[in-house]
Amino acid sequence: MNGVTDIDVVAETFLVQIGYLPKGYDPKTGAVTVRESVPYRLFMDHFMKLPAKVWTVEELAALLGTTKPTIYRHINKLKSMDLLEAMDVEYDGQMRKGYRIRFGDLVKAWSFTESNVQMAMENYKKTVIHFQELMQQRGQE
Repeated sequence: MNGVTDIDVVAETFLVQIGYLPKGYDPKTGAVTVRESVPYRLFMDHFMKLPAKVWTVEELAALLGTTKPTIYRHINKLKSMDLLEAMDVEYDGQMRKGYRIRFGDLVKAWSFTESNVQMAMENYKKTVIHFQELMQQRGQE
């Protein structure tokens, strides 16, 4: 992708690669293309355009013309990949939970994600080794 200069092509490819957008995504709303869809616009027009800004679900739902459950569904996908962090923010005179790109920087957020994946893989390997040892012991009984 390093040779591609169209940011939307790179973004769409990345979002499909990480599983945020399914391959062959078909928006269920009035969106004609993926780039007009709520999950794409949420990521590109809000989280990436202003990565340090903390967005409330209410604010995002209003800006994107959708429901809070829809926003939560897409936020939860990004949170599960550790790309977003939750923070308290004032909205309409009240403290609310808001979300932004972790550390306000996608590269730093991705490094955090990579570290968590590496730790998980190491733990899986330890479990596999332990499991294999237990199976071998069982076979010797």
